[in-house]
Amino acid sequence: MSFAALGLDPLILQAIAEAGYSEPTPIQSAAIPVILKGGDVIGIAQTGTGKTAAFTLPILTQLTKPAASNRRRTRVLVLAPTRELVAQIEENIMAYAKHMPVKVARIFGGVGERPQKDALRAGTEIVIACPGRLLDLMDQGCADFSQLEHLVLDEADRMLDMGFLPDIRRVISKLPKHRQTLLFSATLSKEIEAITHEFQHQPKIVQVGRRSTPAETVAQWVYEVPKHLKMDLLGHLLEDEKLQMVLVFSRTKHGADKIARRLNKGGVTCATLHANRSQNQRLRALEDFKSWKVRVLVATDIAARGIDVDGISHVVNFDFPHIVEDYVHRIGRTGRAQAVGDAISFVSPDEMQDLRKLERFIGRGLVRKRAEGFDYKAAPSASPDERDERPERRQQRGPSGRGQQRGGRGEQRGGRDSRGNQDGGENRSRQPKASGPGRGPSSGERRGPNSPGGREGQRAPGRSDAAGSRNSNRGGSASRQGERSGSGAGGKDEAKTGVRGLWNRLRGR
Repeated sequence: MSFAALGLDPLILQAIAEAGYSEPTPIQSAAIPVILKGGDVIGIAQTGTGKTAAFTLPILTQLTKPAASNRRRTRVLVLAPTRELVAQIEENIMAYAKHMPVKVARIFGGVGERPQKDALRAGTEIVIACPGRLLDLMDQGCADFSQLEHLVLDEADRMLDMGFLPDIRRVISKLPKHRQTLLFSATLSKEIEAITHEFQHQPKIVQVGRRSTPAETVAQWVYEVPKHLKMDLLGHLLEDEKLQMVLVFSRTKHGADKIARRLNKGGVTCATLHANRSQNQRLRALEDFKSWKVRVLVATDIAARGIDVDGISHVVNFDFPHIVEDYVHRIGRTGRAQAVGDAISFVSPDEMQDLRKLERFIGRGLVRKRAEGFDYKAAPSASPDERDERPERRQQRGPSGRGQQRGGRGEQRGGRDSRGNQDGGENRSRQPKASGPGRGPSSGERRGPNSPGGREGQRAPGRSDAAGSRNSNRGGSASRQGERSGSGAGGKDEAKTGVRGLWNRLRGR
């Protein structure tokens, strides 16, 4: 079947041909005719099978029909869970609608509101948005969806299952009741499907293949490896030039940054993509990855939903996902549009339960492999930055380092002493009570320079006398008396320390 047989507008067919597409995918062939009839649809298909075009092409065809009102207004609203997916959908729509006089606006956080407000107030025909930012702008009265015709929930399971449900309900409550509502995703549980009936009227389910199954064009295998050797194994595998364009998934943002640092130090060009990165940083990371400026993109699951990057050769699950659907979305970043790809999973002993759960779900076991030439019994190797940091940490934690640090703070604040000055001392003055062990004498206890274990005798050579003078000013009358009587042994110690001692040494005395 050709695209022309699906009833699409000639302008759209021209754009499709220019994009290089010759025939529709199974989900497109099944969903487009149903959507053109105007009914609500739930579309379920494996990732990488062209679900975005499955709802975009028929909606654009319907936009070619004359509008009920001559006034420009928003006719299509697409909701997506991530900024990256919003940008991806916009890119696809702009390609398919290149010969149509329609305008598209994208709404998400992390960037300025003014252009988005202007686009909503101008009644841009197609709005693609993340629910959070859209709600903010709707509350400010910037959007008018009174004549909305089409609502699309892309990656519906993610939005409804991961905390977006309250925002979705608030947005939909402000939309016209008479509209077409489409939901598309690679996975859709029965529980989520029940929730969707709040938003749809007698939806038709269009399903291609089993629910929540990985694409058949992706080869999958598992490396069972101790957790502390995962980083070394990744570096070992990347020595193979066949891993040309690699997407690595980490469970946490901190873990993604750590992996990227290690790879960069090892000479592998890489970028990171996660929620702590600014919008410009995330877009630049994607662009560098698409243009082959970096070989590896290290990401959290934020990149697993709808990011369509051509040519990804390998997906690596550095941390094996707890949720089966996340695994499906992750490995679906490769092997897209009938291309082949490889999915590699590192599984440590504590992740075996998640692996077995996945294998039960898909009804088969994943192939185990062992890397040739890799030492699975090696001790963990510290990264260069970790080795550099450890001596400093040991020094800070040592007894002398701790005493010097706290002593220094005590001299500046005038109410705290080093740990060596907790007991003894005859001169006392009323001082703010110090709290905590090692913070100095209790009840504001102070010592004059002649006292056993006094401060002046223990101050390190070269210590600034400015801190000592501030200490003396705050030390009360007893401390000042002890300082004025600083003769004999105390005077000798004082002559060797502080600014006076430094001055004497500089003069050669």
